[in-house]
Amino acid sequence: MKTIIEPFRIKSVEPIRMTTHKERRHHIEAVDYNLFALHSDHVLIDLLTDSGTSSMSSAQWAAVMLGDESYAGSPSFYRFEAAVRELMPFRYIIPTHQGRAAEKILFTVVGREGQVIPNNTHFDTTRANVEARGMTAADLGIEEGKHPEVEHPFKGNMDVEKLDAFIRETGPENIPLCMITVTNNSGGGQPVSMENIRRTKEVCRRHGLPLFIDACRFAENAYFIKMREPGYEEKTVPDIVREMFSHADGCTMSAKKDPLVNIGGWLALNNEEWVDQCRNFLILTEGFPTYGGLAGRDLDAIAAGLREAVDEEYLRYRYASMRYVADRLTAAGVPMVRPVGGHAIFLDARGFLPQIPPLHYPGQSLAVELYLYGGIRSCEIGTSMFGKQADGSEQPASMDLVRLAIPRRVYTQSHMDYVIEVILEVFERRASLKGMRYTWQPPALRHFTGKFAYVD
Repeated sequence: MKTIIEPFRIKSVEPIRMTTHKERRHHIEAVDYNLFALHSDHVLIDLLTDSGTSSMSSAQWAAVMLGDESYAGSPSFYRFEAAVRELMPFRYIIPTHQGRAAEKILFTVVGREGQVIPNNTHFDTTRANVEARGMTAADLGIEEGKHPEVEHPFKGNMDVEKLDAFIRETGPENIPLCMITVTNNSGGGQPVSMENIRRTKEVCRRHGLPLFIDACRFAENAYFIKMREPGYEEKTVPDIVREMFSHADGCTMSAKKDPLVNIGGWLALNNEEWVDQCRNFLILTEGFPTYGGLAGRDLDAIAAGLREAVDEEYLRYRYASMRYVADRLTAAGVPMVRPVGGHAIFLDARGFLPQIPPLHYPGQSLAVELYLYGGIRSCEIGTSMFGKQADGSEQPASMDLVRLAIPRRVYTQSHMDYVIEVILEVFERRASLKGMRYTWQPPALRHFTGKFAYVD
């Protein structure tokens, strides 16, 4: 069927406040052109992130009412732990309030200054937590993943040969662990194949290194494996998920993505020497190990959401929605990352705005224009986010992208038709757009709170 039918019915609605171009210009100027600083009720279609923005189901809301708020030993924790372990069979499951807390705990415990963490591509908070510990974040994705126009079924893959050479050159003693991000968010939401996960683990095993998965979009990655990797067509998504994690020694997780909740996460691992240190640090910063900064009702909502996240009818609808937008933009000649990823449309800002050099942030310029013209909030993922180096210098990122992250079970096809119309109309007048510059920036994660102005 060509018509996308949402595999759910809508029980509750939230009004969208319509705004005019004049109002939006006032709003964006008032926050120095930083889309993160906008009030959300000044946004028509909010595609800033798919993190924590999902709509919860009736089953999840029912689970909320089961939440037990005991400080220690809550049954909500044990339901949460069982649901996680059903898909990710690690020995120790440590809840946190979100994924970056799991990253902070992990790198504080296992890392030391001067060490290096290799990854296919670190996302912003992962990189920041690595660098905050005095370590270096190394990105070792395959070459195809650096070219938006190139078609490849698994552009999120780790370059396994490069990883092996990197470990030999750096020395395994200087690498506490290796990570692989599924799906590869900074690389355009692109999946990682099972073969690549397996081969990455083999390299790590040869060098005596543990492999951790940044698992935020594990279900979408598993669905891509089912669709695209030979030998997995008849396997169920839960079975594929379990096989993915069987090759890992642990994972960090933001439950605000695939598990369909608004808050939560966890750190999972097998290392008995690390777990007590991690739990002690958790108590210091998050809470007792059976709640980890979450209410019992949040833990129960995650347990219910994990079951829904691996439902193949839902995943089929999710991917069809992405394809719907991507196919129409591609047909109109809009430069974007191809093939489409699992959680977002990634516009190729360099291809979209060739007149703007990378150090003038074409992605930020495009994201601002989408808001001004149509009230759509998106997110730059490029030189503005990643260009600043540890020594204070600035280099162009490997790509300049604008991510339109689609919240799960929130928007309908008519909303997506509106998004397509806005992008196409901005594309028609793209030659008039100007570059941008920072007028102020913090020392780290500058894209969240920095201030911008147009380049004269």
